[in-house]
Formats: sequence, C-alpha cells, structure tokens
Amino acid sequence: MKISVSRSTLAAVAAAMLASLPASAQTAVSTTSTSTTTSAGTISEFSPNAIVIRSETSTAPVRYTYTKSTTYVDETGAPVSIETVKSGLPVTVYYSKEGDGMVATKVVVRKAVTTTTSGDATSVEKKSSTTTTTTDK
Repeated sequence: MKISVSRSTLAAVAAAMLASLPASAQTAVSTTSTSTTTSAGTISEFSPNAIVIRSETSTAPVRYTYTKSTTYVDETGAPVSIETVKSGLPVTVYYSKEGDGMVATKVVVRKAVTTTTSGDATSVEKKSSTTTTTTDK
C-alpha cells in the first residue's frame, strides 16, 4: 500500500514537532552603556592631539584627547572654528572615558571674561568672538 503525503502536510508536521521541543537556543542581548561627563575650566594648553584644562573645581590640570569627530561650539550651540580655540579661553568639555584616558566629544567655548581692578572699583570686560564660515555650492 502506497501513502501519498503532500509537501504542505509534511511542513505542518515538522513545524508542530519543532514547536513541541524545549527551546535549547537562547538569544543573548548585549547593551553597551556610555556616559558623557562635563568639566568646566580654562584652557591652559591646546596642542594638535590634546586639550589641557584648568578646572574650576580642581587645582590639577586635566588632559583630554580629541578626535576629528570632536565638535567645537559657542554657548548658543553655533559651530566655531578650531582655530579660535586657544589657551586662556573658558570652556566646558563634554567627554567620555576610554580606558585610562578621557576623549573630548564636544567643547563649548564660553565668552572670555577679563576682570581688572583700578582703585576702589572693579570692572569686568566681556570679550567674545564670532566666526562665520560660508561655503559656495
């Protein structure tokens, strides 16, 4: 006696058998968490591979490396040219830890404030700079 079974019937039987087996394969989900930290201070050194900040909260200077993807902006979030970043400017550095080092992801250049004392009065002079870049398409 010959039994005829269609392919769809075989597929249904195979699916039912697989569904009844205990799940032995597990799916592993891995998440990586990165945190960004900020530090405010004054630039004491700006070299081709690092920026050194004298922090407002620590007496020791802090060294950050930076990459081509590090962004430089002013307090309003407008981009500034890396050429305007120099020693003496107040900044806020957004950075992430990578191994033992700290990598700057964003540098916010704040307005420079100069305080001078003459006689009994103290005056504060605010300095700011704006860089405009235009490109032709």
